[in-house]
Amino acid sequence: MKKFFLSVLTSLFVLFSFSQAPATTADKMLKHSGETLSVKVIKVGETTVTYKYPGEDAEQTIGKFAVASITYGTTGRVEKISDKIEVSGKNDWEKVEIVTDKAQVIGLKKGEEVRGKTSGFLSYNSAGTADKKATRKLKEAAAEMNAPFILLTSDKADNMGIKQSIKNGVAYSYK
Repeated sequence: MKKFFLSVLTSLFVLFSFSQAPATTADKMLKHSGETLSVKVIKVGETTVTYKYPGEDAEQTIGKFAVASITYGTTGRVEKISDKIEVSGKNDWEKVEIVTDKAQVIGLKKGEEVRGKTSGFLSYNSAGTADKKATRKLKEAAAEMNAPFILLTSDKADNMGIKQSIKNGVAYSYK
């Protein structure tokens, strides 16, 4: 009887142990805007992070430029994703990043359109110089808005032999 009782108790203990679902701890994603998301990170790609909210099956995507770090709930490991770019006026134009992939700006706040253009007919620019000047003007316009990113929407250069460059984009910021 004693052995029977002991074997039933042991069986119940083993059954109870296996029936417990493993505790899942949410990952913490810290955004450069200051917001912290409790999520389950699925994949950290080259330019984006894919994640799910707890209790949901829909996958979400955010650009890595919007994410400062991820703290993994199961291990506590902290993975740095990107550095925050601080732009505080026109003089910080060199810090502004130009991107061409829309996925890179997911999670950032869309701002105004920006434009960089060099003069046309009476210009002494070479094609390369015209492109550099247009890029600088584009970045300066974004920097004046304190926007560290530009999604480039068009890039036209050297129309019919005229050494002119026109670049258009949309400025993006963290908040």
